[in-house]
Amino acid sequence: MANCKFFAPLMIMMVMAVDLAQAQSTCSKSFSSSNRLFSSCQTLKQLSSNFAWSYDPENGTIKMAFTAKPDTSAGWVSWGINPAGTGMVGTRSLIAFKHSNGTMVVTTYNITTKKTAPKPSAIDYKVEDMAAEFSGGQITIYATWTLMNNKTSIYHVWQTGPTVSGMVPGVHTFNTDNLASLGSIDLSTGVATASSGSPRTFLKNRHGVLNVVGWSIMLPIGVIIARYMRAVESADPLWFYLHVFCQISGFAIGVAGWATGLKLGSSSKGIVYRQHRNIGIAVFAIATAQMFALLVRPNKENKYRKYWNIYHHSVGYTIVVLSIVNIFKGFDMLQPEHKWKRAYIGVLIGLGGVAVFLEIISWIAFFVKKSSTSSKRNGV
Repeated sequence: MANCKFFAPLMIMMVMAVDLAQAQSTCSKSFSSSNRLFSSCQTLKQLSSNFAWSYDPENGTIKMAFTAKPDTSAGWVSWGINPAGTGMVGTRSLIAFKHSNGTMVVTTYNITTKKTAPKPSAIDYKVEDMAAEFSGGQITIYATWTLMNNKTSIYHVWQTGPTVSGMVPGVHTFNTDNLASLGSIDLSTGVATASSGSPRTFLKNRHGVLNVVGWSIMLPIGVIIARYMRAVESADPLWFYLHVFCQISGFAIGVAGWATGLKLGSSSKGIVYRQHRNIGIAVFAIATAQMFALLVRPNKENKYRKYWNIYHHSVGYTIVVLSIVNIFKGFDMLQPEHKWKRAYIGVLIGLGGVAVFLEIISWIAFFVKKSSTSSKRNGV
């Protein structure tokens, strides 16, 4: 027991040391191509990038190097500091790219808006010794920053993009890594925290999940139940209650997703996805009318019941189709990992397969019943 008590902490320390060594081996402090060496480094998970630095407390400066792979050979990479710590907007950034004449360019940019591409401009940090190099498909930015008020805890933002027109970088993609390439770091201690995503990213994800589940999974299931279970006499009135449960649940979940969309819109001034927004508004309005139509549903014996059924069915199918179209538009905007889009397509294929199978069974049952009825009439 004594030996166990001694060796257990020792083993834990060894494992921690191995983990630390592995973590440190993934980032680079040395850049042999430029004979530069830094005292600290951090592997940035987002965009598979590397950040190295040396902090000088006497001068309040950091010498830094940031390495990332641009989206294309004609693309760009950037690293910057946002003193407000609020995301991309407000970042004082260095952006580097290969000029059309083959030389490397690195200059300062103020990221003031998401609506327009930034142009070269002075920033309120003193930045010296700016340089950039292209090697092994990656761009490395070098510079010396004088920190404001010698504040060592910074909020930094990094990014990559596909194109550059003149000195203006093209818009980057909006994949998960691009939206989460930000974090905080204490340059004096090396303690870093990479962001798992901005609040807007979390809200976008919640918006997508709620809309997928509500509008384009629960509602189609309710439609399938109403169309195929209703024909089974023993399933009456169970099919009706299941149908109502699916439709009301889908509507409630979808409305929650629609509300998160409104929140996203209000916090994204100048960014408007008109088609996605307009289809979403149409789906919400039509679905709300559909819910209220249940309150005026005529009895089966009422002569207007058939007209109500035509309205109810046509509107229901319209909601499902518009919802699916808008979900795919949402995928194109958010650009999540491909597995999520493939999973959604798989769900649609599954629901479609079930519907086709039940449709075939329904028609077979219809013709069998019709043949049986005809035989009885003919006295067979």
